[in-house]
Amino acid sequence: MSAVLSWIIIGILFSAGVYFVALLERWSMSGRIEWSGPFHSFLQAFGQEEIRTRRYDTVFYEATPVIFIAVVLLSITILPFAEGTVILDLGTAALFINAALVYIMVSLIMAGWSANGVYGMIGGWRAMAQLIAYSMAVVMAITAAVMRAESMGMLEIVQSQAPLWNIIYQPVGFLLFYFAAMAMAFLPPFDLPVAEGELAGGAWAEFTGTRKILFRLGRLLLILTLSLAVSVFFLGGWLGPWLPGFLWTFIKTALVAASFFWVGRYFPRIRHDHLLEWGWKYAVPAALFNILQVGILLLL
Repeated sequence: MSAVLSWIIIGILFSAGVYFVALLERWSMSGRIEWSGPFHSFLQAFGQEEIRTRRYDTVFYEATPVIFIAVVLLSITILPFAEGTVILDLGTAALFINAALVYIMVSLIMAGWSANGVYGMIGGWRAMAQLIAYSMAVVMAITAAVMRAESMGMLEIVQSQAPLWNIIYQPVGFLLFYFAAMAMAFLPPFDLPVAEGELAGGAWAEFTGTRKILFRLGRLLLILTLSLAVSVFFLGGWLGPWLPGFLWTFIKTALVAASFFWVGRYFPRIRHDHLLEWGWKYAVPAALFNILQVGILLLL
């Protein structure tokens, strides 16, 4: 199969993945699968009147949705879809994804501040506190995967899982990365920065029309990116029998995304202070234990 054809297929699968995530998001809210629902939401938002607050920062207000979606697209570039199929093969790719996603927090704070709205500002500060707390768990879980691969390259991390996937080799690290990914994507029960019920949309409550479309599309891409990261770091990426590698990547990513929404649908929401407490008091020590466990296994 030629490289061009491979990229075309991957592009089609990625677009299908975004649509699949949009369907799951609507299912998590309504309990029904509405096949035309994402298109109706897009058209409704596209035709919505542009409403702005009375005093807002023009530059940040216009730039924030673009920054949000650009950061997510930047994170996708270092994740491999199949063997030899990665846009940017960086030597420090494992840490690059966490560094890039930090700017999600920056964009949400900018969104809340630039709109000059109370709910948006509260959502932005919640996003900052939440992401700082769970970024530590993400970095430490990635560190353990890097230790096993003896490389920060994404291709090497996947290839190191050929004998045994990391979900079995380091289950504690998988659970930490999995739930931290849900928190970084603001999915229930970690949706406090964009809570519809109490903050009317939170960080992007004051955005309408095309700007709201960019935020929603960025959110879908973020969920898909983090699902892909889970499959690459802990589920063997493209590794699997019979099927082509990119199909295995798509299947694993879709299953992880579906599990995000299924878990969020049945887990109760918790208070913001309890969420931070769990992140600092329990997730960080568990991540340190995971690094110790992996180090002992490597020595043995």
